[in-house]
Amino acid sequence: MTQETVRQGKWIDGNSVELLINGEDFYTRVFECIRAARKQVLVETFIIFEDRIGVELQQALIQAANNGAQVVVTVDDYGTSDLSSAFVRAMLDVGIQIQLFDPRPRFMGMRTNLFRRLHRKVVVIDGELGFIGGINYSVDHMTDSGLTAKQDYAVLVRGPIIASIHRSALHMLSEGVRGKLTSIPLKLDRAGSARMLLAERDNTEHTTDIEEHYLDAIRKANQRITLANAYFFPSYRFLRELRNAARRGVKVTLILQGQPDMPFVRVCSRLTYTYLLRDGVVIHEYKQRALHGKVALIDHEWSTVGSSNLDPLSLALNLEANLFIRDRELNQHLHEHLRDLAAAHSTQISLKGAARGQWWRAPMIFLCFHFLRHFPAIAGLFPVHGMRLKPVRAGDVVPEASVIEEQQQASREMPDQEKTL
Repeated sequence: MTQETVRQGKWIDGNSVELLINGEDFYTRVFECIRAARKQVLVETFIIFEDRIGVELQQALIQAANNGAQVVVTVDDYGTSDLSSAFVRAMLDVGIQIQLFDPRPRFMGMRTNLFRRLHRKVVVIDGELGFIGGINYSVDHMTDSGLTAKQDYAVLVRGPIIASIHRSALHMLSEGVRGKLTSIPLKLDRAGSARMLLAERDNTEHTTDIEEHYLDAIRKANQRITLANAYFFPSYRFLRELRNAARRGVKVTLILQGQPDMPFVRVCSRLTYTYLLRDGVVIHEYKQRALHGKVALIDHEWSTVGSSNLDPLSLALNLEANLFIRDRELNQHLHEHLRDLAAAHSTQISLKGAARGQWWRAPMIFLCFHFLRHFPAIAGLFPVHGMRLKPVRAGDVVPEASVIEEQQQASREMPDQEKTL
């Protein structure tokens, strides 16, 4: 299985998949598997907070390192910006390698790496188990965390797809970090009947892969399309394909944020409502907690779970990873869950309600829609373009100082060739 095969989007047969809903499912499984690791643990995430979940992750990684496993943690420098020196040093002291994605200096005390974030959430353990989804390492992914709780999803997979996930995770490592790892055998035996395809979004060879896989499946849909996504403001062609599917009789259902963690999210999403509703798309706003999921199902077999939202940041700027899965059992499980979620905790949006005040909102809708459509190109004018990775070393960690601030200072002193893959 070559890198070219993965790039072309080959579906891989013989895998098993387990749907994990919210932190209660995800953390239980991932921490258990990390603690049992004996060979290698590769973790990528946007956010690690130093709360009880972050500490539990730290302790699981330390246990894996003490077991003799090679452990590498890659975090986004914007999303994970406030870990204490003591927290980081405890991992470095047992041999865990830590990378910061895009460690940029601050300008007048403000972070400059707002765009092109490492937004992937990937874990590969012992070349045998893979986790992919949208769940970060923070207590707000637990449903008992109160007003900040989020609704989110991940999957645990086994089988030949691990080759693609492991290769992708290795590609995210800097040459220096990758060079310190010894190769391990991958366990790629047939584990089930699910067919899978790993799709990535980067800023070089895979700039539109995730969106293209979505669009291909939407065009082929015959019966139902259900999207549950936290940040919904896709391209015009994406909206057009959803509308066209509804016109040809496909039941198209969107479950979007009704209690958003960022209020402007609902404003952006609602700019698309009238366009979709008038052709029969059903829209629910989920009210129980903030929706952070990035999942979808089409007909009775196709599903996707991953890190990519359906907005300009995820579709055109961030580094993302989604698994596309053909498995009837997973599709039915996800369908029943989302159906119950919409019925019990959501409000259905009517065309009349969405169109209320349309006459005075029309200019804003036009301007906002076209600005956000071109936002990736505008963001591309900023200097944060490449994939820079800065390993964290023990000498970088100074007591009573933020490890992230120390790495930003070190970043300014590093030659570009050492920071850029």
